Amino acid sequence: MRALVKAEGLTKYFPVGGLLRPRGYVKAVDHVDLEIYEGETLGLVGETGSGKTTLGRLILRLIEPTSGRIYFEGEDITKASGAKLREFRKKAQMIFQDPYMSLNPRMTVYQTLLEVIKVHKLPIDDPEEYIGKMLELVGLERSHLHRYPHEFSGGQRQRIAILRALLLRPKFLVLDEPTSALDVSVQAQILNMLKDLQKQMGLTYLFISHDIGAVRYMSDRITVMYLGKVVEVGPAEEIVKEPLHPYTQALISALPIPDPKVARSRKKILLTGEPPSPINPPPGCRFHPRCPYVIKGKCEREEPPLVEVKRGHYVACHLY
Repeated sequence: MRALVKAEGLTKYFPVGGLLRPRGYVKAVDHVDLEIYEGETLGLVGETGSGKTTLGRLILRLIEPTSGRIYFEGEDITKASGAKLREFRKKAQMIFQDPYMSLNPRMTVYQTLLEVIKVHKLPIDDPEEYIGKMLELVGLERSHLHRYPHEFSGGQRQRIAILRALLLRPKFLVLDEPTSALDVSVQAQILNMLKDLQKQMGLTYLFISHDIGAVRYMSDRITVMYLGKVVEVGPAEEIVKEPLHPYTQALISALPIPDPKVARSRKKILLTGEPPSPINPPPGCRFHPRCPYVIKGKCEREEPPLVEVKRGHYVACHLY
């Protein structure tokens, strides 16, 4: 399969304190390698503060990397600017977590979507007709065109935000927890719609979430992040059924199970302590202060490389 998106050594450090001389750096994303294949959905999971959203924004060049390379369709776009960056923006879009915050409350749906057409100079003769047809694609009606964001429910607002990205007919979407602000029943509708749109339009997704259940449903492969590092990558079902990294095992053990008998028999893994500070991450394996299987003298000193344990299943752990 061809990699549509590729990141090599992608790093982002945010300076902390001091105008001229920072007192330190938040190591949000630290030398991450990533590949997203054309037509697939890659799930990205981890605790709050693991670097998931920062990685998504880096890939779309919404923030500039400290170091590393980003490739899209085989072309290095790390330093792209001007017309080249604008062309990339047409092909790669982002759906944000909170649809109400990402929509201008003073603009109608039509004004919001028309702005996309004007900024990117799309050759459309009748914008209102085009936008009206596209509204039906996300389950809305033409009568919604001249309403304001506050007149819609949360699910409808997210549909509008999704449509805003789709107007450009992109190839790649970063979905940053697109359902976390919605009711459970609405979440299912949005996820099903995203899967249908992927088939209809040949889209590729990076699906960011802390909800393992949603990621399992949406994804072909799953990448697990911890404190700015990738600790495990593999097929979605394999990651959920046979997680290899102790951190992934803890995440999976927290998944709710509807069958009480199965839930009681499953071993629960409770991690001790809090995630270390990303300003001063521990040496060696970053998970070792909380790991129940720590190897004394090794995990504290040596950072484990990401190695292939099974075909297509990679893990960064000294146990393998």
